[in-house]
Amino acid sequence: MSHDGVATRSVMRSVAFLCAGALAMSVLAGCSDPDPAGKPLAGQDIASAARAQIADGGTLRWAVDAVPETLNTFQSDADATTTRIAQATLPSMFRSDRTGRPERNPSYLESAKTVETEPKQVVLYKLNQQAVWSDGREIGAADFAAQWRALSGKDSAYWTARNAGYDRIEKIERGDNDLEVRVTFGRPYADWRSLFSPLYPKEVMGTPDAFNDGARGKLKVSAGPFVVRKIDRKDDEVRLTRNPRWWGEPAKLEEIVLRAVPRGERAAALAAGELDLAEVDPTAARRIALAAPRPKAPTASASGTALMGPPPRALTAKQRRDQARFRGFEVRKSLEPAYTQLALNGGDGPLADERVRRGVARALDREELAKLVLSPLGLPAEPVGSHLALSGQAAYADSSGAIGGQDTAEAQALLTDAGWVPGGPVKEEKKKGEEAAGSEAEKPKKGSEAEKPKKGSEKGSEKDQAKESGKESEEKPEKKSDKKDSGKDSEGADDGTYVVGEDNKRDGDESRAGEQGKHLAQDGKQYGSSQLQQGGAPGAYAPRGTAAPAGAAVRPLAKDGKALTLRFVVPTGEGSQALRTVADRIAIMLERVGIRTVISKVADESYFKDHIASGQYDLALYSWPTSAYPATDARPIYAKPVPAADGSLNVEQNYTRVGTDQVDQLFDEAIATLDESESRSLIRKADSRIWAAAGSIPLYQRPQLTAARRDVANAGAFGFGTPVFEDMGFLKKGANPGPAAS
Repeated sequence: MSHDGVATRSVMRSVAFLCAGALAMSVLAGCSDPDPAGKPLAGQDIASAARAQIADGGTLRWAVDAVPETLNTFQSDADATTTRIAQATLPSMFRSDRTGRPERNPSYLESAKTVETEPKQVVLYKLNQQAVWSDGREIGAADFAAQWRALSGKDSAYWTARNAGYDRIEKIERGDNDLEVRVTFGRPYADWRSLFSPLYPKEVMGTPDAFNDGARGKLKVSAGPFVVRKIDRKDDEVRLTRNPRWWGEPAKLEEIVLRAVPRGERAAALAAGELDLAEVDPTAARRIALAAPRPKAPTASASGTALMGPPPRALTAKQRRDQARFRGFEVRKSLEPAYTQLALNGGDGPLADERVRRGVARALDREELAKLVLSPLGLPAEPVGSHLALSGQAAYADSSGAIGGQDTAEAQALLTDAGWVPGGPVKEEKKKGEEAAGSEAEKPKKGSEAEKPKKGSEKGSEKDQAKESGKESEEKPEKKSDKKDSGKDSEGADDGTYVVGEDNKRDGDESRAGEQGKHLAQDGKQYGSSQLQQGGAPGAYAPRGTAAPAGAAVRPLAKDGKALTLRFVVPTGEGSQALRTVADRIAIMLERVGIRTVISKVADESYFKDHIASGQYDLALYSWPTSAYPATDARPIYAKPVPAADGSLNVEQNYTRVGTDQVDQLFDEAIATLDESESRSLIRKADSRIWAAAGSIPLYQRPQLTAARRDVANAGAFGFGTPVFEDMGFLKKGANPGPAAS
């Protein structure tokens, strides 16, 4: 799981913060409700069909973002395609169900449970007696032991990206027979179900050379419904074929071709008949949805709402052409097991003060932002209430009450308590960085309060796994550069910088603001609605002539002769245009309480590496996935940064650099508590404390839009669920698929 972090903890505690602690306790008391986890906001949309309705054979052409650099999911450069291949070709003891909770995979496990807790925790796995590797050898204790040794962290010759959980194992041995595996833990481990999923054969895990190099480009031995037949880097595709030794329900498809196609080219590839299944952006989704035949009676997608709103009264010439091009396709939609957040860098600057971070949080209308992104897609527009889980997952509970909802008066009170005074004197100061960003037309006016980003001392570790990069433009974080930011990226000049609140905005920006309302909000490369509302503070980034809301004339805040101005970093890429609109909306909300923002646009390739991971920002938007194992997977995001031996700060994946000893302790207790109910309670307490620290503010669950041929069954927008590859296929003639989202 990819994560984020938070910044240094403020030394000062205001009365408002103490009150928030009381709010947190009331939220925690609510955790005694029957099931605070609730249900997923949107279910799977995969055109479910019985196996009897699916034809035998065929090739499914499925778009992916890239041919993977490695087939070893435990290496640092593994990506989403690596994971997809592993799901189709390797054993997983547990997989996610439709609610995002772990369930036993019966293809490999007859049972798995903790059989002893004293003196040490012992988990007994009973394997499916038919489970064999593709070379005919039985899956057994030797494979479990080899993976444990490789991932335990004790042998530095193994270049592993993660070892969480495996480092707690003391020994692995054969049980009463070859089908039993006994795993003894030296320290209790609540998330033991996260282990051995996937499970690699001992041929891969047995030696450092095999682990580091052998499994990067091929899997000689596997054990799933499919095997890797060929990785073709020339044609940018991976071919998976049926596994002749598969013991479960035989795969319906003869072959799956994972083809690397850029997201901007997928609509054309679908229209040309080159793809059968592809995640798409909302612009392409709307084109396909409008072209699909409309049913006489409204049908519901998994979310129970219409896609993209009502149809237009009359089709344009382009839409009429699309009807012919996309005939036979539909759009399937759900919500990803991931959320978009506003990150507040507490490493230095004004946001190092917890009261300022809380003031920013209280200025945000999260419900408005969720609607902005999700309502135009016909998806449930509810703000995310947890950093550690999503609605429907076992650990979920809405703990946002620990910080409170949008309240302008409370936001201003917190900022005043931190010393930021409305209309205070501001020292005019020419800044070097103002001469560096963008072209002449894009520079902020001299004398504005745009601040140069400060050089920090932190360094971030690499991500454990790449998040599904089809929805993100973020690269794996690397160690922080020592270069000072003078208004240019380390990899190229900023596309432009402008200050929200200046009256003399560029004409080009003003015209583009209205144009951006036609696009959809995205997270890196994750999309949603971006239509700008008709309203904004005076001088805010909004179309010329836009009316200002009541009470919007708020004087900028200042302290010690310096205005409260935050650098909001956004990517410049074509696919990130709508993300910039979301940042604009947040900037308007902040201006209403007197906070000015400098919108700093940076190249996509340096957005995460040179800004987020290295701490060169005040505000930023990016996403994290959630998992069924938050005590294990979320801890690196929220762990308190600690000084490294060289004097820098080791932030792990806590890129906001906000953390507390109490949150760390709650994670440690949750991961060592074998009572599942108690462990969930501890996770929810940790989340409440994370909310109170205001290092990151969850906004909305990310949309998932998949274009599919109408006869493709059991595939599409999977939501929380792990794909069942053996059940995918093409419907027989005359068979009826599940409800269509279009």
